[in-house]
Order: sequence, then C-alpha cells, then structure tokens
Amino acid sequence: MNADPKADGVVIIPTYNEKENIEAIIRAVFSLSHPFDVLVVDDGSPDGTATLVKRLQERECAGRLHLIERAGKQGLGTAYITGFKWAIERHYDYIFEMDADFSHNPKDLLRLYAACAVDGADVAIGSRYISGVNVINWPMGRVIMSYFASKYVRIVTGLKIADTTAGFVCYRREVLETIGLDKIHFKGYAFQIEMKFTSCRCGFRVVEVPIVFVNRELGVSKRNRSIVGEAVWGVIRLKLSSWFKKYPQKKNL
Repeated sequence: MNADPKADGVVIIPTYNEKENIEAIIRAVFSLSHPFDVLVVDDGSPDGTATLVKRLQERECAGRLHLIERAGKQGLGTAYITGFKWAIERHYDYIFEMDADFSHNPKDLLRLYAACAVDGADVAIGSRYISGVNVINWPMGRVIMSYFASKYVRIVTGLKIADTTAGFVCYRREVLETIGLDKIHFKGYAFQIEMKFTSCRCGFRVVEVPIVFVNRELGVSKRNRSIVGEAVWGVIRLKLSSWFKKYPQKKNL
C-alpha cells in the first residue's frame, strides 16, 4: 500500500480497544476501487490499537493512513469533531464516519461517495431503516429500541430521515465548514441526531442509502444506557433550542 495521489475523501474511524478489527478494517478500505485515506482517532486504547495503526503506517501505508491519539475516552462526538476539523484543514472534499468493527461494510463507502460526488447530495446516510429493517445479529430488543428511537426523533424534530442515529455517513466538506462544529454539543447517539438535524436546518440536501448493518463479531460494544438517555432528553432540547437559533445557510453556487 504505497502512497497514491491525494485522495478526495477520508474515512474517519474512532477507536477504543479495537485491536481485533483495526488492521482488517483499514485494509478493507484501502482495497476499494476508489482511493480513500483513513484517519483513526484513538482515545487512549489500553489494548494497543494505536500501536497497531503506527506499525501499519511505518510498514506500508505511508501517506494514506493517519492517526490522532487522545488521552482517554472523551466521547464519540468529540472524536468525530476532532477528525472533521483535521480533514477540513487538509481540504478533503468528502469526509466519512465509519465504525471500526465491520458493522458497516466498507464496500458501501463507494455508494455513499457516489450519492454525494455523482448524484449531488450534501450528506449521504448509510441507512438501516430506509428499506425496512436491515440489521443482522442484533438482539431483538436492541433492534426494537433503535428502530423506535429513530421514530421518536422524527416525531419530535420533524426530520424526514428514517435512520436518525446512523453512524455511517458521508459529508461534503462544505457542510462541516458551514454548520459550526464548535456548536455541536452532544457526544453519543444524540451527536448523530444533532449533526443530521443541523445539516437539514442549514439547507443541505440529505439522502439515505440503504445498507445492511451487521453486529460486530470481534471486540466489545462501547454503547451504554447513558448515551441513550442523552438522546431521549437531548432531542427535546435540540428542538426547543432550534426555535431561538439562527442557522447558517448553504451557499448557492
């Protein structure tokens, strides 16, 4: 994996204890027909995730693979904000969110990219619910909770998005430059909702691309009840605050 001409897109992968998955997911991204760079944002993983990334950088991924190391677990939302700012500074046109655990199929990056780069969307969401319920190997209770959480968000916010908590997303750089990343406050599920809500309120075109979500086979999920609670109450706060907030708008070119 030698350095190629600069990619127009970068895939941001936040990690905490993902040593079982990280090398394989990076290689899967680099094997795609369209070149993407990868940025790993690691929150001080005690299992040596960052060390594995550094070895890949040194051996064969120079110029394509990047790493930001942070001190301790600071939350998914802040990891993505850190990655977004890094990507904006380096002028990537398309900036992706993706999990490290293969719950998102790396091949679907090509479909999200095409939705923005070819079809003209500003935000493309890898959606579990736009064409039914496409989730594999989740306990039924979790499927029901996730599905109805998105329904709840749609009712409260008025968003016309089937999968409001999705974490597999492509953003055009203009979206992230416009919405005001320092004003995005939530860290867990509510972060994903806030990003979509704000993108829509700023006038950007958001589309959903159907995907199949597969529960992780290796490693341990980092989700907990506190981030679900953040989403429940955060959505109400988000809607109420929107009544008194002026959102910057997409520039018409």
